Formats: sequence, structure tokens, C-alpha cells
Amino acid sequence: MFDCMIVGAGPAGATAAYHLAKRGRSVAIVEQAALPRYKPCGGGVSPAIAEYFDFDLDPVISLKVNQLRYTWQLDDPVNVKLQEKQMFIVRRDSFDEFLVKQAQNQGAVLKDDTPVTGIEWKSDRWELKTAKGAIEGRYLIAADGAKGPMAKWLKVKQGKEKRAGILHISGLTLEETPPLHFDFGSLKNGFIWNFPQNDGYAISATAFQGGDAKKLQETLESYTQSSGIAQGGTVQYHEHSVRLWDGDRPLHTQNALVAGEAAQIVDPLSGEGIRPSIFSGVQAAEAIDRAIGGHGNALETYTQTLSEQWGADMKWAARISGVFYKFPKVSYRVGVKQPAASRIMSKILCGQLSYAEVAGAAIKQLGSGLFK
Repeated sequence: MFDCMIVGAGPAGATAAYHLAKRGRSVAIVEQAALPRYKPCGGGVSPAIAEYFDFDLDPVISLKVNQLRYTWQLDDPVNVKLQEKQMFIVRRDSFDEFLVKQAQNQGAVLKDDTPVTGIEWKSDRWELKTAKGAIEGRYLIAADGAKGPMAKWLKVKQGKEKRAGILHISGLTLEETPPLHFDFGSLKNGFIWNFPQNDGYAISATAFQGGDAKKLQETLESYTQSSGIAQGGTVQYHEHSVRLWDGDRPLHTQNALVAGEAAQIVDPLSGEGIRPSIFSGVQAAEAIDRAIGGHGNALETYTQTLSEQWGADMKWAARISGVFYKFPKVSYRVGVKQPAASRIMSKILCGQLSYAEVAGAAIKQLGSGLFK
């Protein structure tokens, strides 16, 4: 029997496994796919994640980017140079596998290509029913993503999932590293983000307000054609689900926690998901370790910590999102177009500022622009 079983080998699950195993706890990572596996994701990561690990991430950072570019329907550009930090670009197949291997080096056991078919609480332990037999553990972390069944099985409440589209363009030779590109106005209630890869681009889109965006594939294909970036490359389109943070909710139950996108932790303004997933993995490991050590309120503290240290900031992100996407053209003019605002957003993306530190002024600025 393991001290803790973790379902899902993404950033949240792998991070939790690493920190628990490093503390000497016995850990099993149970992943439905064989690693490495494809994961639809733009791959943009805040450099702030480095503070959560004591090993070098450079082996799986495919690019470091120090330029941002904002446009309105591919026009009216704003270019921002990151002054102190560079954004990381990763490929999720190699990045996730790398984190898992660091956990394995600490003693964690990987059981990949092992779909979980059900769970059962047995008075003092959890039993995972898998396609390859049962696995038992005292504690359980559900980190199986936006569409995974674990949160539902644990009866942890979740909000609505959103549909996102992504075009991966590969087989290109980039003479220099392009900027991260955010295009507004081409997608209702959302935006298109284009992250360079070392041999192409990952171009994503989703709606952050209202219902799901329509014609995601057509919108992304139109963007690539208008940008002229797909010529000569191999193009693959995928759709996937994301869960944007939409308010506090319990993230724990009997000897179990949810983490990562299963905890609905994605930024409702920028769509950032990897950094908060890693943060939740760190906190989940801390909570499980304390619970094993006899702290009776450790799992409740996990919910409280995520609410205070992430959710509180996401409340401000949601408020800005509500104003921005209701009046996107005006918001672009009075918000994004202002040099100070663009520099502030770049610092938020790099983890140097929080929304709470700037939200009041940002909402006031957006509001004042509506009456000009």
C-alpha cells in the first residue's frame, strides 16, 4: 500500500509526486497514457515556476522569449520587451515526462498506460480500480485534468468546462525567435495566443466569457493564413477542455485532494494553466505530508491555501476579464495600448506582479475609457 496515489502525470501530479517522494513518502503516479504522451497546450510557462523546484529546468525549455506582441485583429500592434525575466516555452510531452522522471529519481513509482476505471474508499484507504488491477493508498490526489473523472467520483464540485482549440505547426525553420503574440478582436469573448516552438508554433484560442466560441478551427486557420506563418509547415488541429477558475469551492474530501485543472485553477483572464497547476501540486504535497504526519486539518488547509494564495487573485482576474471582454475594442485602446499597462501585464505573466496589486487601477482605467 502506498502513502499516496496520484492520478495524472501532468504538471500538478508530477510536482506533487516529486515533493512527496522527496519527503520520503511512498508514491504511485497512475497515468492513463504511456509516457511521453501528446498534450494539447500552448506551452507558455512563467519563469516563476523555477522557485518550486531544486533542479534545473533548462533541459526541457525549448525556447526562452523576451518579446510580447499584442494586436487588434492583427493590426494596431503593441510590442513589449520583457526587462528582467524571459517566458519559458515547453513541449508538454517532454516537460511532463521530465518532471515525472525527477519524481522517480526520488523513489516515486510510475504506472503509466494504466487507465483508472473506478475508485472505492475502504474505511482507511483508497482503492484505485485500473485496467491492470487494483492499487491501494492511504491518500489520493486527483490531477487528471479538465475532463478527467476523478473529481466527479470524489464528489468534488466543478463548474463548466470550456472548449479550446489549438493548431500545432511544425517542420519550420525559424531564423530568429518570434515574440509571444496575443491577438484580440478576432475571437468573440476571448483571444488568440501564438507561442513559438523551436520548429514552429502553437496557436490557441478559447472564449473566456459567455458560452464556447464557435468555429474555433476556422478562426485559427484564418489567423495563420493572414499571418503567413503556416507556409511549408505541417498543421495539426486539436480541441480540448479547460476549466477556468470561477470561484472558491472545497478541493478536498475524505483523504483526497484535487489539483491542477481538476481543481479548476486556470487563470480566467490570461488562460495560464501550467504555473497554477504546479503551485497546486506543491501545496497538495505539503498537505498530504502533513496529514500523514498526523495533522488532522491538513486537507482543509489545502483548500484554504489555494483560496487565499491563488483564488483571491483570480477574483481580480475574473473582474478584469468581465470588463475587458464586454467592451474589447475600447479595452484594447485604453488598456493594452497603454505602454504602462502592457508592461504590467508582462510582469503578471512572469510572476513578478499579482492582479490584486494592479486590479483597482486597471478596472478604473477600463471603465473611464467607456465614456470617452
